[in-house]
Amino acid sequence: MKARDFDKKFDEGKDISKYLDVSKARRPEQEQKRVNVDFPVWMIQLLDKEAKRLGVPRQSIIKVWVAERLEKILS
Repeated sequence: MKARDFDKKFDEGKDISKYLDVSKARRPEQEQKRVNVDFPVWMIQLLDKEAKRLGVPRQSIIKVWVAERLEKILS
């Protein structure tokens, strides 16, 4: 398929997923790396309480809060 045909299908809102090979797709600067962080018990308890209130996993809270802090540093 030519690029212009692909673009046209995309612009028309048609499903283009069958034309894509996402097996090797990457998101630049979005690769993940596992890290271990030790928190005091009181922090874990508060994180769990907030996570339960929001209905999300503890890890999500930590990621969002760290990202917010880093964005402040970068701006």
